[in-house]
Parts: sequence; C-alpha cells; structure tokens
Amino acid sequence: MTLVLASTSPFRRELLGRLGVPFEVAAPEVDETPLPGEKPDDTARRLSLMKARAIAAKFPDALIIGSDQVALLEGEQLGKPGTHDKAVEQLRRMRGKALEFHTALTLLNAKTGNVQTANVPVRLVMRDYTDAQIEAYLRKDQPYNCCGSAKSESLGIALIARFETEDPTALVGLPLIKLTEMLANEGLDVLTWQAPST
Repeated sequence: MTLVLASTSPFRRELLGRLGVPFEVAAPEVDETPLPGEKPDDTARRLSLMKARAIAAKFPDALIIGSDQVALLEGEQLGKPGTHDKAVEQLRRMRGKALEFHTALTLLNAKTGNVQTANVPVRLVMRDYTDAQIEAYLRKDQPYNCCGSAKSESLGIALIARFETEDPTALVGLPLIKLTEMLANEGLDVLTWQAPST
C-alpha cells in the first residue's frame, strides 16, 4: 500500500524518512485559520484531518498522513511568523516562559475510510535569552516557517531550557512513536517492512 505524507514541510518529510519506508508527498490546500473559540488541540486535530482528506481523492488506495501543530503562549495561539520582524516579536514574548505545543496526527486509509487521530502535547520552557541572541539565532536558522519561531532540531535548541513530552519528534512536527503505532494498526510494521522485489 502506498504511503503519502500530506504536507509540504521539509521537517516532516525528514522525520518520516527516518522510518525507512518509501512514501510520496502531496501538498494539501487547506485554510489553516483557527475557528473562533477553537481550542488549540482541536485546531491541530481538525487541520491534520483536513490535510489528509484534501488529497485522498488523488490517492484512493493509500495510507495518508496528515499533521498539524499549534503553539499556545499565555492562552494565545502562535502561528508561523513568516517574517523576521514577527519572529523577533514571538521570541521576545516567549523569553523565559512556558509554552504548549499541540501536534496532531491523522492516518487516513483512503481505501477503507478508516481514520486514526491523536494529539501529542509538548510543554516547552524557553531560556531567558537576550535580544542579541535572538538576532544571531534568526540570522543563522531563519525559522520563519516554523510554529513558534524556533527549530528545535537545529540551533533553536539553544533557546530551550527544557521540554516534557512522550515523543520528542512531536516538537519537530510529526510524532513518530504514535505514527508507527497507527501504521501497525493498518498492518504496516516499519521494522519488518521490505520493498517488493523487482
């Protein structure tokens, strides 16, 4: 069965590649705007499902992976900064504070219609870094397409004091522990999977 990642994120692509199972990538076209009054974990779950469903028609026999991440700081959802100035603003607000990241995962079997969803939370505490450190970090990592303005898988780790989660890959954007469990439920064991002989 074909495995499809419904994402344009290079970080999710790299994470999925760690499992050693071949997959395709497709870009889901969905509006990622939170609904009024929607809780962060609900936003993340809804968007992960929407992403998977958005490409199901193109891959009617595939297992489709959708994922979305929402960060929460003092009750406010943080998105991707998009620009240098917005990233500076986010990182200043986050300095010395605790955040919650909600990384939702959906596995949709397009053939059977079976859907599995989960939310893997991460509690993150930021260091008390300086404005000069913010500027130096942003020049080097340019995390403008990252929720929360920091790439924990690279130099952004220097801005983090500690984090708590059941799955460290959830912070990067694709919870592999939960994903391998979902794939196993669909009969795909990544440890024993072998490519068909040609």
